[in-house]
Amino acid sequence: MREQKTGAGGQGPGASTGLVQIQGQIQGKTEPAGLKYWRSLNELAHTEQFQKWVENEFPTSHTELLDGNSRRTVLKVMAASFGLAGLAACHRPEVILAPTARGREDYSPGAPYQYTSVMTLNGHSMGLLVETYDGRPTKIEGNALHPGSLGAATALTQGSLLNLYDPDRSKEVLENGKASSWEKFAAAAKTLLSGDGSGVRFLSETVMSPTLADLRAQVLKKFPKAGWVEYESISRANEASGAFLAFGQDIDVHPQYDKAKVIVSLDYDFLGNDYPGPLAGKLFSAGRRVESEEDLDKLNRMYVVESQFSLTGANADHRLRMRGGDVKQFATDLLAALSAAPSGNDKRAKFLAAAAKDLKAAGAAALVVAGPRQPAIVHALAHAMNQTLGSAGATVTFTKSPQALTKTDPLTLLTTEMNMGQVSTLVILGGNPVYTAAADLQFAAAMAKVANTIYLGADPDETAADAKWNLPEAHYLETWGDARTATGVPAIQQPMIEPLFGGKSAIEVMALLLDTKDKKGYDLVKSYWLEQMPAKSNKEMTWRQALNDGLLKDAKAAEAVKPTADIKKISAAAAAEPPAAGSGIEVGFVASASTWDGRFINNAWMQEAPEPMTKLVWGNAALISPATAREKNLSEGDIVTLSKGNVKMEAAVMIQPGHADNSVTIALGYGRTRAGRVGKDVGFNAGLIRTSDGFWYGSDFAIASTGKTFELVTTQERGLAEHLNDRPLFREASVSEYKAKPKVIEEMSEVPEIHSIYPEWTWDKGHQWGMAIDLGTCTGCNACVVACQAENNIPSVGKDQVRRGREMHWIRMDRYYVGPEDDPRAVEQPLPCMQCENAPCENVCPVAATSHSPEGLNDMAYNRCVGTRYCANNCPFKVRHFNFLNWHKNDPEIMQMVQNPDVTVRMRGIMEKCTYCVQRIQEARITAKTNGRKDIQEGDVVTACQQTCPASAIVFGDINDPNSKVSKLKKQERNYAMLAELGIKPRTTYLARLRNPNPELEA
Repeated sequence: MREQKTGAGGQGPGASTGLVQIQGQIQGKTEPAGLKYWRSLNELAHTEQFQKWVENEFPTSHTELLDGNSRRTVLKVMAASFGLAGLAACHRPEVILAPTARGREDYSPGAPYQYTSVMTLNGHSMGLLVETYDGRPTKIEGNALHPGSLGAATALTQGSLLNLYDPDRSKEVLENGKASSWEKFAAAAKTLLSGDGSGVRFLSETVMSPTLADLRAQVLKKFPKAGWVEYESISRANEASGAFLAFGQDIDVHPQYDKAKVIVSLDYDFLGNDYPGPLAGKLFSAGRRVESEEDLDKLNRMYVVESQFSLTGANADHRLRMRGGDVKQFATDLLAALSAAPSGNDKRAKFLAAAAKDLKAAGAAALVVAGPRQPAIVHALAHAMNQTLGSAGATVTFTKSPQALTKTDPLTLLTTEMNMGQVSTLVILGGNPVYTAAADLQFAAAMAKVANTIYLGADPDETAADAKWNLPEAHYLETWGDARTATGVPAIQQPMIEPLFGGKSAIEVMALLLDTKDKKGYDLVKSYWLEQMPAKSNKEMTWRQALNDGLLKDAKAAEAVKPTADIKKISAAAAAEPPAAGSGIEVGFVASASTWDGRFINNAWMQEAPEPMTKLVWGNAALISPATAREKNLSEGDIVTLSKGNVKMEAAVMIQPGHADNSVTIALGYGRTRAGRVGKDVGFNAGLIRTSDGFWYGSDFAIASTGKTFELVTTQERGLAEHLNDRPLFREASVSEYKAKPKVIEEMSEVPEIHSIYPEWTWDKGHQWGMAIDLGTCTGCNACVVACQAENNIPSVGKDQVRRGREMHWIRMDRYYVGPEDDPRAVEQPLPCMQCENAPCENVCPVAATSHSPEGLNDMAYNRCVGTRYCANNCPFKVRHFNFLNWHKNDPEIMQMVQNPDVTVRMRGIMEKCTYCVQRIQEARITAKTNGRKDIQEGDVVTACQQTCPASAIVFGDINDPNSKVSKLKKQERNYAMLAELGIKPRTTYLARLRNPNPELEA
């Protein structure tokens, strides 16, 4: 594919050179760089350059453009203004970018382009395809070629796009809180980093970038007495320590969920908050997919042991709730049960015996995994079990770790050095440690003792407030970089736009500190990788192919190893561990599905995406079990004090069905005191009671009511599903039930013969669009919810409006509890517009704003809608949403850049809902004609929710095409239409969830 060169204005070969030069001169007056996109036409019209451009472009009667009110004059001025707006809004880097195969050979203004890039989070890298319009990124998808994403993207990945346009980001270099410049910082850095580096320390998050790793090696070589510390607030250190304890070497562990027949998860929410990438969900769902009768015997079975109700627990066939501190003993007993059958008759003993029996029967197809919150010994016990079962090397593989494990807590050691005056210069590369560090470390106080502190951060956060030098960090879509996957496959991080606020990346700051020859990110990354390529290879061609594909296919991956666990050593270590504390309340800390560790706190998309299990928005809560609530006489919304020794915090209580008793779980990332307008003072700061000795689970806490209350806002009531027995919105059955009676799903609800008062319409001509959603593979991860919001310009409305029931999501993720409140199971169900053939909304609209298309779409004509809301009242699924207010009215100008130009931005008084991404249908139709094809083919149209889904649970297509995947799925016995008994004939149908329980535990 031919490369596409883009200039500073983001324009292609057809742009007017003169106008680009004029716009560049005017744009140079804007401050800060790239923020004010539209300059006054009056200012432009009186420049000599513009008048010369007018003479060239309009040689006759050109004075009309500046004087007069003719229609031609207006059109010309509008054309010029639109051109300037487009030029000013798009600041593409002045380098060569390589569009993917889905891009276009020649640049066309206004056409979408996709470029590959990569995002890193918590030591995971995810390959991306980023759609841009005239150099303005508007949508993120997964790169199918990248092994860390396989074409999918998570909710956090989708939401990261909004962070790019956050108006509250750090905008300038500050020295002691006063405006400075990169040049002044570079001059100061020469004196701060000198000699042998004594007293110099670097603090970063996990280094996934090979280029940054190379610069780290260079700086430690140049300054041999300097030190480099890696710290993650959502730490994975226990995984590495457990592997070292088990195998005696530093290795990385890679579970292969798609190859496992039986899975036991020891407090590991790998489908949710414990794994920020889409890969785990992609692999696990492959083992739950049923497309033929043969697949029924291949369904995996999962056992989950955990304290809070997680997404992984919701997808389990069997779940055992217990306090996090008790999981170690369970893991010890499970290892012993693989050799000798356990005794006991309580629920724990039966669960243990059934899981052990299943694991032994599965043998090499078994898999035991442990979560990052569990101590190293639990991870080591999991490795011992996998080796005993013969699954090591089959359902779990290993590679040599690129760096040795730090045997002591690195942040604790660094804090000690700062308190002792051994650190004179501290360079912090992201992470906000002042907010995220353990409370007992008092990192801010230790940092104050360092003479020179340099912080590279994206936001003016808590760490920025305490640093001497505050440097604005570029967003990953603004700068060049690279990242390796866990298995060592490298990918290139391409920027989509120039830094909006003049920020720099970590590699650029390191290059500045080292005063290297290359200073720009592009030069640093390219130079590094050209050096890694074989001398006789066509390096330039390899580089261009890497940009096109998003990864370097021939680069050296991590070395695969086959370690052997020392089971005797592991058992001895487990026996030597002290028993779990039994008194008081245990407090567990988890990453937030919305804010992660606080870095997404100012992101309205993520704040308003309901927490997958609690459905809580705009905040967190202290989750407790119903039994604990009864024992402590607490009601939902009561504010309690959690205290232990010198640490305490206040938080509102939320009663969570299925939660472990005498335990509290609270999400991190909230209660920020220094955040932007969206995230400041939202939620409760769990970091106040998170200490080094209880980083994930702290025991012996006291809980007491303060007598105050707080309103928690959710998008769904918690009620159990028994009231749905007569009208099952979701349907599920066990594999054995389905085998014995394939029509068990169909018979769950009787569909009477209904005769319409209207003439029957036949839908057997042309394309007829429909959707099938597989509840068996859907994990409830929320990726579709945020993807739909990004694609369709759906507004965020804020906490107060959500409380009033005015949330605007076009697809919602419903969650139902099944069984007793203390210990239920859960089902997740995505719910978009059903696109009913006999749509009840259409009959009641007085102005025909909602009507049916010949292709079966329930269309909305926004400019015809008068806001009666009759359609919403008549919709049995409640998936239509009304713009009560002008949600976009107060959006800062920069945030308008995130909007998809293919989708109308709706105004106040308009009804809106899912459209099956009709803009993508139209785009596919136009593309087909452009390419000389008569019509759309299977696979040409992929909806936003379908494209991002890690589980591939959503399938869209032409139901008139018997060979389409959606047609084949709708022919399965487990396919059903929700509320079909109403005679509305929904085009969106569901494949019932098939559970695979152990008969011994079902009795």
